[in-house]
Amino acid sequence: MGRLQQPLSNASDETGRDNGRVGIVGGSVAYPNQPALVGRAALRTGSDHVRAVVPEPTDEAVAGHLPNLLVDRSGHEASSDGAIERTLEVAEWADAVVIGPGLVDADPDAVREAVDRIEAPIVVDALAIEPALEADLSNAILPASGAEDDPSYEASGSLAAVSEATGAVVTLTGEVDEIVAAGERIENETATSAMTVAGTGDTMAGITASLLGQGTDRREAAELGAWILGKTGGLATAAYGLGVVATDVIERIPKAIR
Repeated sequence: MGRLQQPLSNASDETGRDNGRVGIVGGSVAYPNQPALVGRAALRTGSDHVRAVVPEPTDEAVAGHLPNLLVDRSGHEASSDGAIERTLEVAEWADAVVIGPGLVDADPDAVREAVDRIEAPIVVDALAIEPALEADLSNAILPASGAEDDPSYEASGSLAAVSEATGAVVTLTGEVDEIVAAGERIENETATSAMTVAGTGDTMAGITASLLGQGTDRREAAELGAWILGKTGGLATAAYGLGVVATDVIERIPKAIR
């Protein structure tokens, strides 16, 4: 299985860092699989090491998804100081971080503090977005859903305004994806019907974080991440039609990149 028990600080040698490390903080009993999908997508995008920090008792389930995925249990409730420190440990180890996939009932203050203190490039995803809007997002990418109840919309009514006010790069998925950076919009037209399938948002987060961890700047990582996701969705849809699932999309990432 992929779960490691040693402290993160003991695993921070320089071996195999050419393509970066991605840390993931998320998961819950209700949504245990989201960090695994993010991790699988990051690995298929080329990251050398991906480590997920998830709460008990979900660590065994996440580790069972993929032997190559490193998994640590947080051992703390999401609202505790210990959980924040564990998040900062994985952020120090990583070249890029994803926080939020499957993270249900997390303390908003804990999320805000963690995002504020993380220095690595960060993808703030899913339920972590709303509390993170009050944090420093100058090193962040926010994947927005485009739904009217999306917290990014509720905050200002405009994704461009969110980007300008927070410094975040915002990725908006839809029939035509939009990347919003410093108020400027860039369109991506590779989106397919596969993007409505459960788990493709997690796939986007993993792809984008991997690109960040490999040294790509935020705007380019958001733009290229949307392009890769659209291309892989098209390849998977061609193979499976209406039966396509998120893991079909993920397994086609290397082909889309080639």
